[in-house]
Amino acid sequence: MSKSRQQKEVTKQQLVKEFQGAKSVVFADYQGLKVAQADVLRKKARASGVDYIVAKKSLLTLAAKEAGYDLNAKQFPGMLGAAFGKEDEVAPAKVLGDAAKDTSIKLVGGIFDRQIVDAAKVIMLSKLPSKQELLGQVVGTMYAPVSAFVRALNAIRESLDKGVPAAAAPVEEKPEAPVEAAPVAPAETPAAPVETPAAAPEAPVETSDVLATPDAPAAA
Repeated sequence: MSKSRQQKEVTKQQLVKEFQGAKSVVFADYQGLKVAQADVLRKKARASGVDYIVAKKSLLTLAAKEAGYDLNAKQFPGMLGAAFGKEDEVAPAKVLGDAAKDTSIKLVGGIFDRQIVDAAKVIMLSKLPSKQELLGQVVGTMYAPVSAFVRALNAIRESLDKGVPAAAAPVEEKPEAPVEAAPVAPAETPAAPVETPAAAPEAPVETSDVLATPDAPAAA
């Protein structure tokens, strides 16, 4: 069903705004693309900050001219869909380039730096990393040493929390010289017990040496 003049005007004005606000535009021949595949393409395009619009070549030409581009869309073959990149110049080429890997879509040309480029240029751009991928690589390179340092600090902190000192770099130890044992003094021979001499026996007292008492009778 053909569009009315009013509908075409609405579509053209939408395209004019897209051309004016886009950092880059990629055109693709979508002939043979299935409805389900087209839905997936639009979903991926939105996720990448890209607007994908299907329009007649005449409308694309008029809208581009109103936006300041000297474009004749009829120079591109097939049925055209246009991908407009609002944030990343490479995103439209990557979105349509990825879709071309497993669908019937063919990249046919585009606009970069306000210059009309051919299919070869667009295909080359579709193989470049996106701006987000480049930023991720740069950030990863910048913070790689910092992340390693943070991991080392965390390892030390965890070791201290557990009461175990953090492992240090191995140090080559020299073998210690053997320590000679001090000589042990020989045990002293116990002294022989000293015998205490027995007391000398008292001499017997003879009776003759005993004085007579006065009461003793005189000898005859």
